[in-house]
Amino acid sequence: MRLIDAFSKLKELQSPLFTTGDAAACLRVTPAHASQILARLRKARQIIQLTRGKWAFNEPIDPLTIPEFLTAPWPSYISLQTALFFHEMIDQVPQIVYAVSLMRTKQYKTPMGLFSIHQVVPDFFFGFETIAGAGNIKMASSEKALVDVLYLSPAKSGLFRALPELEFPKNFSRKRAFQIAAEIPSPRRRKMVETQLKTLFAG
Repeated sequence: MRLIDAFSKLKELQSPLFTTGDAAACLRVTPAHASQILARLRKARQIIQLTRGKWAFNEPIDPLTIPEFLTAPWPSYISLQTALFFHEMIDQVPQIVYAVSLMRTKQYKTPMGLFSIHQVVPDFFFGFETIAGAGNIKMASSEKALVDVLYLSPAKSGLFRALPELEFPKNFSRKRAFQIAAEIPSPRRRKMVETQLKTLFAG
């Protein structure tokens, strides 16, 4: 199969992100043959390999659409500093795209940026909504993004131990933040987060 034909056929997927399995089905070849074709397309700089078995067309792609593709089949949503910036609670643009997932904590260094995935327990995986018209991006609410940061502050990575200066938007609900914290399954972690919220809101 000629590369130009394979590339044109892959474009019919109508998605900038795809797996080796998607390519194999689209091209009607075996996964092994699809891998060979994709490797040639990557060498030709037509596509980019994000991680093993996961690819993207070499074109502008909203980085916020990438984390859930990387964590699939585990779900994830944009949160932490990335969501705080989205909700205009911090001024500095995060150099890393942060997401919360049921998948184990992992960092992906890709040609399209650095993606930091952080695991929470299933009972604490909530508090997000899909942004209309933005590629089905799941975004944490401002309250959940803040509580997620506090929830993960004891992590060994130390990424969330210090909060940047925060600005609370008018639609931010302190009551809702405490309600979210109350859903933390671990009593010890819940008490820690509630204490930190009280300190933040007292300032």
